[in-house]
Amino acid sequence: MATIRDVAQAAQVSVATVSRVLNKDDNISVSAEVRTRIFQAAHSLGYVSPRQRRAAERKTHLVIGVADWRIIRPDRHNVRLSTLSCLVQMMTDQYDVAFVRLTFGEAQKVDGIIAFGVFSEAEMDFLRSLSFAIVFVNSHQHNYEFDQVQVDFDQGQQKAVSYLLDQKQYASLGYIGGIYEGPNGPIGTRRLAAIRRILEARGQYDPQTFHVGEISRESGYQLAEEAVKNHTLAEAVLLGNDEVAEGALEAFRALKLRVPKDVAVIIYQDIPTLESKWPTGTCLEVYPDYVWENALELLFGRIKQRRTQPVTVMVPPHLKIGDTA
Repeated sequence: MATIRDVAQAAQVSVATVSRVLNKDDNISVSAEVRTRIFQAAHSLGYVSPRQRRAAERKTHLVIGVADWRIIRPDRHNVRLSTLSCLVQMMTDQYDVAFVRLTFGEAQKVDGIIAFGVFSEAEMDFLRSLSFAIVFVNSHQHNYEFDQVQVDFDQGQQKAVSYLLDQKQYASLGYIGGIYEGPNGPIGTRRLAAIRRILEARGQYDPQTFHVGEISRESGYQLAEEAVKNHTLAEAVLLGNDEVAEGALEAFRALKLRVPKDVAVIIYQDIPTLESKWPTGTCLEVYPDYVWENALELLFGRIKQRRTQPVTVMVPPHLKIGDTA
């Protein structure tokens, strides 16, 4: 059985810090990164503090469905789901939440839903049939029937472009990404169109440096390899998602290109579908923790307080500066 010392060792902090953080001592000053590291260590080791045991007896148990088929290929895993229970523990002592991934057309018993992307009327009716409490993330619903968390993609992409071209002053910016034509509609087209539009407005769009294939590691590798061999690789590159990024970065390494000295990289990081081999890379976090936190807070308000007034929250993506750009 794990002890508080095991958690402290895994999180690389003192036992006293672990105790105060897990007991939610408001007087302790630690960074969000350290706090997250402590909760993740406790979660992975299965350590439950005495306070958490007492709180568990009073918690409301909820099942939250995640509708992600509009932004993740259905044959890919949603890696983020395994860490969301830890996020809830950091947020509140009121709820014990289990997260399940929803599939369009397959009924699930859930207390609330977080739905990502733009849905058809048939999909909307399906989601309504599962729960009255739904939060749409970046769905652009205009009837204000549901709560919404809107992610300001344009601002995030503008920030990434400005960082590479204005601040770091790379001479050119390209794109390596993929599009998936699935049964519920395409994935990847909005991102591609947005970055092209931004570069066109700046007069810096070069179609030769845009390389688009499938959303897969294999495609990312092939596209990056072809870009290098055909001399169509820009000085800086936006990589369309985590799988494409894994393949492209492996290709760069195989071809002896140094990142960021020979090619700078920013990775689009939305909902992960694999455990990244490049955790310290520069990335545009499309759905950082505060997107999930806002969605969960809105859901808790609907479920527990039976709030009926819809709420819309606007949040920006987060540009995390790392060692690839």
